[in-house]
Amino acid sequence: MKDFLKVGQIVNTHGIKGEVKVFPLTDDVTRFDDLKEILIDDKEAEIEWVKYQKDRVIIKIKGVDSMNDAEKLKQRYIKVSREHAVELPEDTYFISDLIGCKVYDTEGFNYGDVYDVLQTGSNDVYWVKGNKEILVPVLKEIVLDINVKDKKIVIKPSGEWQDED
Repeated sequence: MKDFLKVGQIVNTHGIKGEVKVFPLTDDVTRFDDLKEILIDDKEAEIEWVKYQKDRVIIKIKGVDSMNDAEKLKQRYIKVSREHAVELPEDTYFISDLIGCKVYDTEGFNYGDVYDVLQTGSNDVYWVKGNKEILVPVLKEIVLDINVKDKKIVIKPSGEWQDED
C-alpha cells in the first residue's frame, strides 16, 4: 500500500493572491476542511484556508502569495500521508490500493491486474488487464474477496456472470 494518497490536482490559479483551484480526487470534498498539511511534489505545504466553488476546491497555501507562484503549481497533485487519510467504512478501499491487485477466480484462473477503477454511479467496475481485458462489476455476488495487503481479489468465474458473445 502506498504511504501517500492523492486527494486533488491543482488545475488552475484563482485570483491574484496565490490561491489555487483544485479538482478533488476524493468522494468527500469537505475533507479538505480538515487538512492542515499536505504534500505537493513531496514537499510539505500548509493550507491557510479552503473554500468551495461548484465542483472545485479553492485553496490558499502558505507561502504561495501571487498568481505567478500559483501558476507554478498547475497540474501538480496534492497528497496526504496515509495517517491523515479519511477512515473508510468496512469493505471500502482506496482506489490506489486496488490498482495493481491480481484478480483470480475461485478456480484459480488469473485474469490479470486491476488497471483502473471506473466509477459508474450505481457500482464501480474494475478494469482488469491481462492476456485480454475484462470489466468486472463490483457487486457482492461477483467480487467475493478483496485483500489489499496481499494485492489479491477473488471473483466468481467470468462465465457465471459475463454475457458471452
